[in-house]
Amino acid sequence: MSIFTLTTDADGVATIAWDLPGRSMNVLTYEGIADLEAAVDRALADPAVRGIVITSAKPDFAGGMDLSLLSAMKERAGADPARGLFDGVMAIHGLLRKIERAGMDPKTLKGGKPIAWASPGLSAGIGTEIGLACHRRFLADQPKARVGLPEILIGIFPGGGGTTRLVRMMGLMPAAPLLLEGKMLAAAAARSAGLVDETVPPDELLARAKAWVLAAGPADIVKPWDQKGYRIPGGAPYTPGGFMTFVGASAMVHGRTQGAYPAARAMLSAIYEGALVPFDTALRIEARWFTHVLMNPSSAAMIRSLFLNKQALEKGASRPAVPDQTVRKLGILGAGMMGAGIATVAAQAGIEVVLIDRDQAAADRGLGHVEAWLDEGVKKKRSTPEKKAEILARLTATPDYAALAGADLVVEAVFEDPAIKAEATRKAEAHLPPDAIFATNTSTLPIGELAKASRDAARFIGIHFFSPVEKMALVEIIRGRQTGDVAVAKALDFVRQIRKTPIVVGDARFFYANRCILPYINEGVRMVAEGVEPALVENAARQLGMPLGPLQLTDEVSLDLGVKIAKATKAALGDAYPESPADAVIFALADQGRLGRKAKAGFYAYDEKGKREGLWPGLRESWPPRDEQPALVEVQHRLAMIQALEAVRALEDGVLTDIREGDVGAILGWGFMPWSGGPFSWLDILGAARAVEIADTLAASFGPRFAAPALLRDLAGKGESFYGRFQPAARAA
Repeated sequence: MSIFTLTTDADGVATIAWDLPGRSMNVLTYEGIADLEAAVDRALADPAVRGIVITSAKPDFAGGMDLSLLSAMKERAGADPARGLFDGVMAIHGLLRKIERAGMDPKTLKGGKPIAWASPGLSAGIGTEIGLACHRRFLADQPKARVGLPEILIGIFPGGGGTTRLVRMMGLMPAAPLLLEGKMLAAAAARSAGLVDETVPPDELLARAKAWVLAAGPADIVKPWDQKGYRIPGGAPYTPGGFMTFVGASAMVHGRTQGAYPAARAMLSAIYEGALVPFDTALRIEARWFTHVLMNPSSAAMIRSLFLNKQALEKGASRPAVPDQTVRKLGILGAGMMGAGIATVAAQAGIEVVLIDRDQAAADRGLGHVEAWLDEGVKKKRSTPEKKAEILARLTATPDYAALAGADLVVEAVFEDPAIKAEATRKAEAHLPPDAIFATNTSTLPIGELAKASRDAARFIGIHFFSPVEKMALVEIIRGRQTGDVAVAKALDFVRQIRKTPIVVGDARFFYANRCILPYINEGVRMVAEGVEPALVENAARQLGMPLGPLQLTDEVSLDLGVKIAKATKAALGDAYPESPADAVIFALADQGRLGRKAKAGFYAYDEKGKREGLWPGLRESWPPRDEQPALVEVQHRLAMIQALEAVRALEDGVLTDIREGDVGAILGWGFMPWSGGPFSWLDILGAARAVEIADTLAASFGPRFAAPALLRDLAGKGESFYGRFQPAARAA
């Protein structure tokens, strides 16, 4: 069956329509490359064809490249995988260059056929790169249309000519947000940026593209970089203006990545070196740097975790085999920031929502939060007033628990107090049908204990949202010992409905995410107590690729929460509580009213508007830095290992049952070094033997919290890796 279908109309316009069988979204496969090239060859060779339109038979143009294609390129090359990747990428360059030159004479630049790109909706990655090779780009002007090159977000960069073409089209600085941030632009923004030439009504897409093809002249199809006298917008690197641009870009990239992300550095190198040479040579340079990145273990780990594993989890890799559990009516108990956030994402997903609070005023405040979020979407043109009204119509805010009648799922989001949660559970279940599932949104309280207030522990589960709900992608689903498969499936189907990424974890103190976040925070604060320069702690974390240093993260979540967690944990564990110098620092700052960003005072100083101004000078006065500071790598090992070792212990304890969930959850939940692919991927990159060596060194200097878990020692002894032993390939969705 063809992937690209060629048809020619009576006017002589050939339409090449992309329609990958068995997929809801087009992705470029090995077979697709050959099929597209064959279709282009036929159209260019047919004298009856005056021009070509490349489009999609699906609602969207393309989601990018099938990333298994990159693995296949390596495997086909046998002992020389780099050569296989380079040759494979150059074959794609050859195809797109063939589209770009469109049969014209390479010397006279005449005799070519105009080729238009017509995208009915979303186009990402290689789909956009195909468009950049065409002579004119048309995009359907509809709300879901997005165009961009998001490869940097999964540890690679646009290697199908997108990097070289975009910079030559726009110049480096205008192209930077698209290349270095992976931004996907809506129709109007894409046209304004020059990423597409025309946005047209969806029902006119093909007609407008065909009309342009028939009217295009020879000058319309020669790319600027193929013309004599072409100069890169903004200037080449050796010009005064270009020099400043490239120096600024280098500083910007390093400032944002702290040198932790190889793809960003490689892409900038490809841009700089490519700007010094003719276009076809620049494509070879791009292909070499792209191959360089693909051979880096960081790239493979990021692709695996942020694309393959994430996709598998979102498709239900951990879902029990029970019938569909789609949520139709959702009840939410507690209309505070968390409850209102859950209500927002659920109503946006088309679910009927009842938002309950103690009185009408409190419920209305929650509804106001939803409305404010939707207003912001309308203001930024992500939505419309009509869409806002449609979403609000699905919401009922009330103190009346009777409104929960008919709800098939309830999410309780009241205060983190077992007695208050128990009361809310009993009140709600009095009005729920027998088959309804009850979920508690808790970050620390054991699910088994909370389930004692429920009429049916098998239908009681934890669904832990991260704040702010509207922005955070991860949802932790906590399965209690008595929680049944239907409840797990219900929670997973709900998370899929609201377009979040779920991980399923066991019921243990702090579950998974907080279990690993808290040691990271404590280790950073502990170092301050030990006399390590606060700036060294924070910068070491950022240079690891952590989005926030432990001190800034503490400010963001608030120090009083840290005090509360420390006291509650100490009360629960008694003599088993691991005393830490970090507690004294947190308690002292909290006693001074330095509770973090919300108080405009914490580890950092803030101005009157709450803008962070820098580390609070009083830290160095209260905990004076010692004369001899530790090496950067020692601080980084402490901050990274304390998290990774805890992740391994969570796997040993059965809190995690799937290392994919451990890696994806770590990156999406608290930002664990995304370049590494997550804690298990990072330990695999290090090698288990090296990881044990680092852990033993740290344990000897800083105590048993760094002791290598038995599982890690076993892997080291047998020369194995986490993904080598635990990769659940057979379960991949």
